[in-house]
Amino acid sequence: MTDTILVTDFDFPDLEIERGVTEDANVELASADAETADEVIEAAREVDADALLVQYAPIDRTVLETLDVAAVGRYGIGVDAVDLEAAADEGVAVVNVPDYCQDEVATHTVALLFACVRRTSLYDRAIAEGTWDWTVGAPIHRLAGKTLGFAAFGSIPRRIAERLSGFDLEFVAYDPYRSAAELAEHGVETVSFDGLLERSDIVSVHTPLTEETRGLFDAEAFAAMGDDAVVLNTARGAVVDDEALATALEDDELAAAGLDVLPNEPPEDSPLVGRDDAVCTPHVAWYSEESIVDLRETVARDVARVLNGERPENPVTGDGPNDSNN
Repeated sequence: MTDTILVTDFDFPDLEIERGVTEDANVELASADAETADEVIEAAREVDADALLVQYAPIDRTVLETLDVAAVGRYGIGVDAVDLEAAADEGVAVVNVPDYCQDEVATHTVALLFACVRRTSLYDRAIAEGTWDWTVGAPIHRLAGKTLGFAAFGSIPRRIAERLSGFDLEFVAYDPYRSAAELAEHGVETVSFDGLLERSDIVSVHTPLTEETRGLFDAEAFAAMGDDAVVLNTARGAVVDDEALATALEDDELAAAGLDVLPNEPPEDSPLVGRDDAVCTPHVAWYSEESIVDLRETVARDVARVLNGERPENPVTGDGPNDSNN
C-alpha cells in the first residue's frame, strides 16, 4: 500500500525536488493551498494523507487530533506553527531541518551589520536621488574595538563569530542553556541578559520564539543599551518589540537596526520600514539556490523515512509511530 504525503502549502514553483527523493520510497505526494487549520483538515481528508509537509499553515491540536497522520515535516528550522505538545500526545513525529540555511543566515547577518555600521543603504538611496555627499551617512564610527553581543549562541552565531574574527571585535553572549566553558571555546564571554545590553555595541538576536522570548527586546531593554548601539534580528520578528524599537531609534536611544524579520510579515504599517536608520529585508536571510534544494530534499526524505517505519534523522518530537517516548 502506498502512503501519501500532503504538502499543505508551499511557494515553490513545483514539487519535483520532493518527488525526486520520495519516488523510490513507495510514497506519493499530494498538494494543497491550505492557509488555515480547517483547510488543512479538509485537504488531508480528501487524499487520505498519512503525513503532512507544511511551510506556513498552522498545525494545531485540532488538526493533529482530527487526522490520523504519522508525521509532520516543517520546511525550515522553526516549528512554532506546529503544536508540539499535541503531536507528542498523538504519537506524531515532527521533523524539521535544524541545520538549514545556517551559512546563509550567518552571512546575511554580517551583511546587515555592515549596512548599519557603514550606512550603505542610505548612501545608495541618496545617490539614486541625485545626491553625492559623504556627510549623508554621518556620523559613522569605526567598527574595530566594538563589542558584539549575541542573544543565544547556537550554530549560526558561531558562524558569525568565525566570519568576523578578523575585525578586532570582542564577543559576548547571553545563553542560559550553554556553559561558559562552551562559549569560551569559541572566544566568547558569557554574560547575563543585563550584561549583554550594557556591554554590547551591537546586539545580534538569535533566540527562538517562545513565551519567554516574545518581546524580550522591549523599551526597557533598549533603554539599557548605549545610544550608539545597533540591533540586528535574523531570528523571529516577535522577539523584538517593533514599536519600542522604532521609538528608541526616533529618540536617538539607538543608532541603527538591521532586520530580516518583523512581527507581521509582510508588514502593513510597520514604523521601522522606510527609516534611514533601519535596514529591512523581506525574511530572506535563509535564501540561496543551494539552501532551497537542501531544505526540500532533507524534510521530504525524513517524512518518507517515518512512513517506511524508519527513525527520522531530524526528530523534533517523537521518532515515529512506534516510538514509546512520544
